[in-house]
Formats: sequence, structure tokens, C-alpha cells
Amino acid sequence: MLVAQPIKLPANQFDHFYKGGNRIGKLRNGPGGPMRPEEWLGSTTTRFGSANQGLTLLEDGTTLKESVSTNPESWLGKAHVNRFGASIEILVKLLDPDQRLPVHYHPKRNFAKQHLGVPHGKTEAWIVLEAPKDAWVGIGFESNMTMSNVKNMVEKEDTKGLIHSLNKRKVKAGEGILVPAGIPHAIAEGIFILELQEPTDFSILLEWEGFAVDGLKDGHLNLGFDLALQALNLDALKSEDVEKLVVSTENDSSLMTSMLPVQAEPYFRSHLLRPKNASLEFAPGFSILLATQGNGQINTEKQGNFPINKGDAFIIPFESGSWSLTGNIEVLLSRPPAPDAPMSSL
Repeated sequence: MLVAQPIKLPANQFDHFYKGGNRIGKLRNGPGGPMRPEEWLGSTTTRFGSANQGLTLLEDGTTLKESVSTNPESWLGKAHVNRFGASIEILVKLLDPDQRLPVHYHPKRNFAKQHLGVPHGKTEAWIVLEAPKDAWVGIGFESNMTMSNVKNMVEKEDTKGLIHSLNKRKVKAGEGILVPAGIPHAIAEGIFILELQEPTDFSILLEWEGFAVDGLKDGHLNLGFDLALQALNLDALKSEDVEKLVVSTENDSSLMTSMLPVQAEPYFRSHLLRPKNASLEFAPGFSILLATQGNGQINTEKQGNFPINKGDAFIIPFESGSWSLTGNIEVLLSRPPAPDAPMSSL
């Protein structure tokens, strides 16, 4: 694919160490499966330790990663490439955990650069698509912790202690939550999420009871826990600080709504699009779309028009020119940071 073109994304799932439900398969008309709780949408990122698992395949048999590397300005635009290089700067996932995710965290950029040899950490964000009553997430320690205390709980595999140490926040559909790198977190079972993150697969586990993973062997990015724990934020996260990471669309009927707080801008952008009888217009730029309700149409300046229906996921490249969305439809738009976005200091 010499010139980047819009792509309707096929299913891109693979087995993980935790159990998945049936909602990804139902929404995306994909295979699903009891150990397939994730789908990676428009991915140029590989699973940690794998050469190709996780990459999006194009119709010609090449990967999106290969195509972007070959022709980055066609996919991303000159301003993006001048700022970020040939990296799309984002990984978008669907998560449908059928069991609680373990307490874990992700390294910041400076730690990843120093110890893992890559420029990205893993700040992430959750867009809640569905949540059962009383669904919760854990985010940040409730009280200040010491390294020795955390290390002791990890060594003793103290699952209850680690879960108890987190702030618990009830969540509901329509909320967006930014999770900065370094902050410990967990997600209760049954919450259906669209996740945006930096383009890495770096996770450090603090507990793993009941999961199909050997945390002592595979829980620390091959760094050993002594080093890996240095990437953990031990400071308490106050409830008011947690709320600053959350955006709610419960009473918002706007045609276009930001799903994340301003602190997310150095990492990625997320918007809920509901064009109704209008046409929502966008400047050229790499975009990943997921339709969660209804039917509509993507109209591009240079490369034609495409129907988009509930469950469809599309990539729109810079090469398509300006584009618009019409129809009775709800779409989650995920994009990399703008070329003039503020720099992250972490």
C-alpha cells in the first residue's frame, strides 16, 4: 500500500492471561473467546516479548506498522512526522474482562527510556462503554506507601492487601478516566472499556493469584522486581485528585464531546461523536474510529465515502484529506496527540 487509504479493520484478537467475556465478539462480529478479553485496533504495537503478535494486518498481507514506516507522511502527515517520527503514538484496545484485572502499573517514559530502551511508557485511559451496577476500578494508593511495604506484599503474594490498598471508585458507562503511568490500578470484572494508551505493552504485576501467568517470572518486564518497583508511584492519590482524572458525559448531549481531561493531551485524544442530523468536520490527520451505536457515513475529501455501522472500526489516514461524519450514529474517535500538543515531562 504505497498511498495510505481508509481501512475497515478486521478483528485482531489473541489469547491473554485473564478471562474475557463475549462483548467484543458481539460488538465487532469477531471470534471472541473465553481467553480473548482484548482487541487491538489499528495497532503498530507488539505484545511484550513477541515479534508480531498484536500487529494489525492489511489486505495485502503487510502490517500497518510496515506500511506506516515505509510511508509515514501519507499516514500521519508532515507535521506529525516532524514532531513524533514514524510512530502513530497510540494504541487503542477494547477490553472485556470476565475476571478482575490484577493490581498492576506501567512505567513512565523516562523509566522506559533508561531501562527498556524505548521512548514511550504506558500512560493509558479508559472509556467506559458498559458497566454493571456497583462496578469499580482501583486507581492509586489510598495512603502513602513505602517501597519495603509494597515489596513485602508482592513477595507474600498478598492479593487482599494490595486490593485493599487502592482507592476504589464506582464507574458507569460514559465516563473517561486517565491513568497516568506509575499509578497502580485494577479493573473489576464485567466492565467493557475502550482503552487508549501509549504504544507499548509494558505492565508490571503486583499480584497474580487466579491468573494464567507466573508473576514471579513474567511480572516485571524481565527487570526483576527490585528495579521494576522503582517505576511505581508510592504516593497516596487523594479522592479529589482521582476525580480530576475523570470526565463524565452523563448529562452531555453535544455533537462532539471530549472524553478525557486536559492532562491527556500530551499522550492522546478521545472524543465521542454524535452527529445526529449534522455533519461533523475534521482536518486531515490519523484517526481510529469505533462505532458503538447506529449507522452513518464517513466522507473523505480525497478518497471517497464509506458506510460505518455499529461495531465497525476504521482507520482514516492523513492522505484522505479533511473528512466528515454523518448519520444517526455514535462513534468514539481516538487520535494521537496533536503535533503542537504540550510535551510530557514524564
